Amino acid sequence: MAIEVGNVFEGRVTGVKPFGAFVALPEGRVGMVHISEVSNEFVQDIAAVLHDGDIVKVQVINIAPDGKIALSMKRLLPPPPRPAREGRGPAGGPRSGGPREGGHFGAGRGGSGRPPREGGRPPRDSAPRVWQPKAPVRSDNMSFEDMMSRFKSQSEEKMADLDHETNNRRGGGYAPRGRGGRR
Repeated sequence: MAIEVGNVFEGRVTGVKPFGAFVALPEGRVGMVHISEVSNEFVQDIAAVLHDGDIVKVQVINIAPDGKIALSMKRLLPPPPRPAREGRGPAGGPRSGGPREGGHFGAGRGGSGRPPREGGRPPRDSAPRVWQPKAPVRSDNMSFEDMMSRFKSQSEEKMADLDHETNNRRGGGYAPRGRGGRR
């Protein structure tokens, strides 16, 4: 059988490197299984999974113009089971992270979506505020939509803080030149 993309072969491992394993194929050819194509699970050390002389079943996934053959063991394995999602309602139903008051997802007019600070501005002589990341929240039971909603709100907060700090460093907001200005 000719070596073509999609064909499945049994071959002998001829070498193991940190990035993958070389496998002898028919017609005296050699292909490589990249470490990411060995298993459905994360493989830290390929030498713990494959050894010289092992007989493996591989599928040809690519043949480069220079003749290099890319192989996969993972594509011949059954797909990994997907964990059931908990706390999901029917499709299209209400979910947290939906529209806020007034039907808007983001912040209100010109605001950052946060309540105003108590006490107004900090005193001028205080140290400059530096953005510090918040401790990551566990996302084990969050749906993809909830994680995206949280990412979007965190990103908007960071951008608003950055914009605010940038304008403060420049000496305030935009002041257009016009009548009564310098000439």
